[in-house]
Order: sequence, then structure tokens, then C-alpha cells
Amino acid sequence: MEKTIVVGDVHGCLDELQALLDASDFRPSVDRLVFVGDLINKGPDSIGVLRLARALGARAVLGNHDELVLRAAHALDVGADAARFDEDVRALAARLSADDRAWIGALPLTLTLDEHVVVVHAGLVPRLPLDRQPRDLCLTMRSIRPDGTGTKRLEEGEPWASRWPGPDHVLFGHDAVRGLQVWPHATGLDTGCVYGGRLTAMILPERRLVSVPARRVWRAPRARASG
Repeated sequence: MEKTIVVGDVHGCLDELQALLDASDFRPSVDRLVFVGDLINKGPDSIGVLRLARALGARAVLGNHDELVLRAAHALDVGADAARFDEDVRALAARLSADDRAWIGALPLTLTLDEHVVVVHAGLVPRLPLDRQPRDLCLTMRSIRPDGTGTKRLEEGEPWASRWPGPDHVLFGHDAVRGLQVWPHATGLDTGCVYGGRLTAMILPERRLVSVPARRVWRAPRARASG
């Protein structure tokens, strides 16, 4: 039976991704592979993660770090103020191939899967149609304020997913500080692999969680991880 494996934020952790696919019994010619965004940046082998995802025919939504590196690549192309990007971001951007850039540039903000599951990188505003979701919130949202507006700041509200009404189940990442989130109609899969946590996936249609530990701390977490 075909299954779909939806993987949390990889951030360039290629060895952990391969271990997670093994733990999930992923069959390249049979199963589907989907990422919640932030495949790249911060970790040890972002290029390797991109190449593996493309080779396996994976689907993904755009993450804020994927977009960041793509913007840095464009700045380098046009001779704009690339210095506004961190040195490691510029170095990664310079290594992207044309195929890498085209693949990232074509990633959507949301994916609707056959299993009545929606994938987004960061968050969705409850009761707002998918085609009206603000781009910046899809990429950076973590919380929902009391007035129903979204914010990337943890301290300004409660987890947006706690207020998501369904009926579609949303799979998302981005919120490494809160870690694994399991709500009635949403599951957060960012378990901080690049910070020394775990890499987590949900296997559909049974909605089973699988995770593997990080090989090491690849990036020291800030007081508030940036996702």
C-alpha cells in the first residue's frame, strides 16, 4: 500500500533525513515524500538535502529559510546589498545550482494532500480560506492573538494550531521552541533536529509519528529559535 511521509524541518541535516526515511520504511518507487519547508540552511549539508529531495521526486512547501537563501542568491546575481544576509547564508546561496534554485522557486505556500491533509510551513489563520492566507504568516506564523490575527511571536498569543477548527488536518513546522505539537486538527513536526533534537515525520494515511535523534547539535539554539 502506498504511504505518504511528511517530514519536519530538515535544515540541511542529511544523515538524519536518510535515517528517518529508513525508519519510515520509505520505498522510493512506491511512497510519496513531502516536506514542510526549511529543507536548507543552518545544518551541515543543505545541498545534499536538496539533491536527495529532487532525486526522490519529493514535494514540499516553501519555508522561510528556503526563501531567505533564494533571496540571497538573487542579491548575489544582481549585485545588490548581499551583505545584509549572514555569511553562511551567502555561502549557501552561492552554491545553489540553477536546478536547485528553480526547484525552490517553484515551491508553493500550501499543499493539499489526498488524505484531507494540508501542509504549510509555519501557520494558517483559522477560518480564513487557503487562497486568502497571508504569505508572510504562511512562512513565519507561530501564534494567534486574542483578536484572531496571526503573529510570529510566541509570547503574543497561543499556538495557532490550538485554534484550527478543521476539518482538514494541517501539518506544519517552523516552531522548534514548542517542539512536537499534537492538536485535534493540526500537528507540528518541527522537533529541532538542527538544534540537537529530533527529526520527525508523520506517515499517512494512518497518521503515525516517526522520529530519529540528531547526530549532534549542528546549530546552538537561541533563546527563541528562529525556526
